[in-house]
Amino acid sequence: MTGQRDRWAELTGGQAGEAYAQRFARLAESGHDIHGEATFCAALLKPAARILDAGCGTGRIAIRLAELGHHCTGVDVDPSMLAIARRDAPTEEWLLGDLARLDALGLNPGFDLALAAGNVIPLLALGTESTVVRQLAAVLRPGGLLVTGMGLDAAHLPLPEPTVTLTQFDHWCTQAGLTLRQRCATWSGDPYYEGCGYAVSVHSRPTT
Repeated sequence: MTGQRDRWAELTGGQAGEAYAQRFARLAESGHDIHGEATFCAALLKPAARILDAGCGTGRIAIRLAELGHHCTGVDVDPSMLAIARRDAPTEEWLLGDLARLDALGLNPGFDLALAAGNVIPLLALGTESTVVRQLAAVLRPGGLLVTGMGLDAAHLPLPEPTVTLTQFDHWCTQAGLTLRQRCATWSGDPYYEGCGYAVSVHSRPTT
């Protein structure tokens, strides 16, 4: 998440970490697969890839990708979420920072994949979206991938109405030099269709 008073902060007050973690723990205990995002990303990657989990929250996805042998860095603006990530995976890299100022964190570029799951893009501070997409594109290696998941209607968002359209998002990606490679309706890879309420998008950076 990012924030010059981002929508996430407005929703949670920056104190959502424990409740968020408990929600997914309950889902896992009831038999739900909570690793759909990690499975989707892993299928796109070669072994031991470098991954930036942008808006990593409690680290659920990055921790799973690390278990699968990838090298992950998580960034989030919510200290309460990062506290859970650091508790659960103290040897992984967790950075407190604003995605709109990602360059200020001194990350080494060359990531194979940057992930913005969990409605990160719709919950960004108004007006920062294109900047965040540009910052994420900048840390990718040539041929690297930006993978995003976002709700497109109120039923798939913690908001009364959508804040971002796919047309807007694709435009920001094009401005950042990225090309749409794949789009699905779910993290399970179900085909995307016009009017569905959720989109998983894979954009790529040119190889040259």
